[in-house]
Amino acid sequence: MSCVIGIDLGSTTTKAVVLDGNGEMLGRGITNSRSNYDLAAAVARTEAFINARFGLIQQRLAGAEREDSVARLRRAFVLEQMLHQLRRLEELMREEADQSAPAGLKQPFIAAIARICERIAEEEIALFREPPATRSDFFRDAAGSAFMRIAEEVADPTGVSFDRLIGVYDKCIIRVENEPLDLDFRDHIADALKRVGAPQGLAAAVEYAVATDLTPVATVGTGYGRARLPFPKEQIRSEILCHGLGAHELFPNTRTVLDIGGQDTKAIQVDPAGIVTSFQMNDRCAAGCGRYLGYIADEMNLGLHELGPLAEQSQHAVKINSTCTVFAGAELRELLGLGQKREDILAGLHRAIVLRAMSLLARSGGVSDEFTFTGGVAKNAAAVRAIRDLVDENYGARTINISADSIYTGALGAALFANRMVA
Repeated sequence: MSCVIGIDLGSTTTKAVVLDGNGEMLGRGITNSRSNYDLAAAVARTEAFINARFGLIQQRLAGAEREDSVARLRRAFVLEQMLHQLRRLEELMREEADQSAPAGLKQPFIAAIARICERIAEEEIALFREPPATRSDFFRDAAGSAFMRIAEEVADPTGVSFDRLIGVYDKCIIRVENEPLDLDFRDHIADALKRVGAPQGLAAAVEYAVATDLTPVATVGTGYGRARLPFPKEQIRSEILCHGLGAHELFPNTRTVLDIGGQDTKAIQVDPAGIVTSFQMNDRCAAGCGRYLGYIADEMNLGLHELGPLAEQSQHAVKINSTCTVFAGAELRELLGLGQKREDILAGLHRAIVLRAMSLLARSGGVSDEFTFTGGVAKNAAAVRAIRDLVDENYGARTINISADSIYTGALGAALFANRMVA
């Protein structure tokens, strides 16, 4: 089966989208970019092809069986990926403990690591049975929050201390993130099938997906790190063009697009064909972008995916004077010291971020009748609420589109450009 690929190499996350011969989204993949852009592009592409095979499975099934069975199988496969990476993390931490721990602490250190990883695995299996409402897409976030919580219980201040455990985790998680996933789809999907006790129809659909050859005939890249992609320049498109076209594909009547990414914010106006007519972009600092939220999450010892739900609990948003990443930590600590609640601080931070984006929207031409919010921050419920409130305050009632696939908008636009190359 012929297909095309779009890759959005972002500053914090890299996304890939696979379209089939009819231009329909067949698969998508995402990974942390970190500093290794080459690996990030390869991992996102691999994840997109794995996801595409789930798309093929879904095509072979029908009705309620399709939605329920494929969703559960997909969760089982993700669990197998998680357990695979957790075993690798444990292996590396054991090696590090054996090499660096004082002689008398080697065995207790290794035993503590084993207990923590065993409990994380047990929790992941339990979460598979009853999936949470919100969940990070990344191994680092899922494993990190669990590791810190369990390490506090397991640690012994007089021996294998919490600081020692976190130190070895921090050192090894980077290596796990920067290793390509050594996953054979056939083997892991077989394990996933066993875990869900799949009916015969699903097993047959899986066999079809495994046997189907996916042949990429064109690839287009975009994003913050697009210059690093190993493509000729005619296969590179700007982020502005890709986000405009991707948003138009998802919502054909959209005329204004706001993308809040990891490193920059883009306010884009498009015509009825999805062609960009004007734009404004903040690309000189990370203030008001995903990186800023990541910094706040680190300061509060939270996962990035936890910020929005916590901010949603606020009853009174605190006014934030600066969204400068350099000063964010100091202001955050000052507000906490004054007794302000975390959720109220976070609500204020989200509003401050969106206020910066609103100024870009105003300079680009304002907010039209149909407005689309894209990028990773569009998955943050508190940011979405702030956008809705501020658009209503400044422009009145507007149709605001937010797709579940919003983070893939740039990669989708790149894939659409790739599709045009072979049409």
